[in-house]
Amino acid sequence: MKHETITVHTGQGRGLFDITRECAAFVAGLGDGLLNVFVPHATAGVVIMELGAGSDSDLLATLDRLLPRDDRWRHSHGSRGHGADHVVPLLVPPSITVPVRNGELQLGTWQSIALLDPNQDNAVRRVELSFVTG
Repeated sequence: MKHETITVHTGQGRGLFDITRECAAFVAGLGDGLLNVFVPHATAGVVIMELGAGSDSDLLATLDRLLPRDDRWRHSHGSRGHGADHVVPLLVPPSITVPVRNGELQLGTWQSIALLDPNQDNAVRRVELSFVTG
């Protein structure tokens, strides 16, 4: 199994951060297998979706509707509404698996791999990439 850790600088904002290029570079030339993308953070997740064209904003707005960023959360340290960030894994998992064929990600035309970081309190995130030959 091949493994690599990438660092994503998310700054002080919330959002989606495209890591497709890094994932594609990691599997380039590796043949057939599975790429696992894992975020070892309690308040972040990984998605496969179309980025841009409003999808990013729609995802964040939906999360804010489902998980309001207010003071209702028992988990209350950090910025206002931070407790909602700890419930995000209910909707956005910390890992995904992507098929790889001939060293290329088998994503659809408009699909990208993105780190979802709704937590403005962390400026840097770690993402673990693993490749298992199939």
